[in-house]
Amino acid sequence: MASYIHVPDEAPAVPKIDVTVDENDYRPGALKLMKELRPSWRPFEIKMKFFTDGITNKLLGCYVGATMQDVVLVRIYGNKTELLIDRENEVKGFRVLHAHCCAPRLYCTFNNGLCYEFLQGTALEPEHIRSQPVFRLIARQLAKYHAIHAHNGWLPQSDLWLKMGKYFTLIPKSFKDPEQNARLSREVPSARSLREELLWLQQSLSVLGSPVVLCHNDLLCKNIIYNEKEGNVKFIDYEYTGYNYQAYDIGNHFNEFAGLNEVDYSHYPGRDFQLQWLHSYLEAYKEHKGQGSAVTDGEVESLYVQVNQFALASHFFWGLWALIQARFSTIDFDFLGYAVLRFNQYFKMKPEAAALKLPE
Repeated sequence: MASYIHVPDEAPAVPKIDVTVDENDYRPGALKLMKELRPSWRPFEIKMKFFTDGITNKLLGCYVGATMQDVVLVRIYGNKTELLIDRENEVKGFRVLHAHCCAPRLYCTFNNGLCYEFLQGTALEPEHIRSQPVFRLIARQLAKYHAIHAHNGWLPQSDLWLKMGKYFTLIPKSFKDPEQNARLSREVPSARSLREELLWLQQSLSVLGSPVVLCHNDLLCKNIIYNEKEGNVKFIDYEYTGYNYQAYDIGNHFNEFAGLNEVDYSHYPGRDFQLQWLHSYLEAYKEHKGQGSAVTDGEVESLYVQVNQFALASHFFWGLWALIQARFSTIDFDFLGYAVLRFNQYFKMKPEAAALKLPE
């Protein structure tokens, strides 16, 4: 068994450029990268635009001319994010997905980031991912990801429990800021309580029979690019891409219906919507796996149960993640408040989700 991603031999190599980009004074470093990647661009003509949606890294678009046609995206890794993200695995995932026409081209890596192709289209908002025809396009695109074979003959296994175990060891026991410290002890469950829940999750979810597939693992709205003209969606940001339970990836996406900046879990999709979404997903998944496209009610119901229980694991994962970010990140975002939101929703959802039973 293996949890690593195997890159096909024919995938183009990705150069490593020995440049460090200062997140506070980014232009000199970005210009050095453009000298290698776009030697015909004259430095004084290069324009740079910051994209502000991310809460893990800083993202910069470099281009020349009045229109953003050929844009090189420069992603500068966030402080200490190597504790959370396997950067080597991210590059492997990027290359595999590009080989299957599921990702833009990766131009290079550099000392504290990577450069890649800009995808034309619109980054979605929570109201878009619920709408027709977009939700079916998302379901079918995710099915395409999940059908990719990138494990070189090994039986893939998820590293979800290993990763959450590692995150658990990194969560802060206290903060220097007294106010944050008070919030941590008042609003975040104790380490003992979190350890008990992590054990319950692993024991309860790993026996549900959800297949282990190549997952995106971070399918929030802004990571979905909709090209209305071409009638398709593409996913971006592969930092968490890896082998995981199929139902986790879908449950995690459903949790993201609540949004990020103004989180509202009343937007978590109801049963009727989920059944439509899951039916579209299973049709495409079976087509990609060469299993026809006929989908039974029992298959949809089983996936429904798995997805809603794995949605709990998603809340728990991002709750742990946000606690670590609250300690290390330099990005202006209330990570501690976000951790509280995720853990609160976990405990709110748990009784109903845990009561669901797989069909006989």
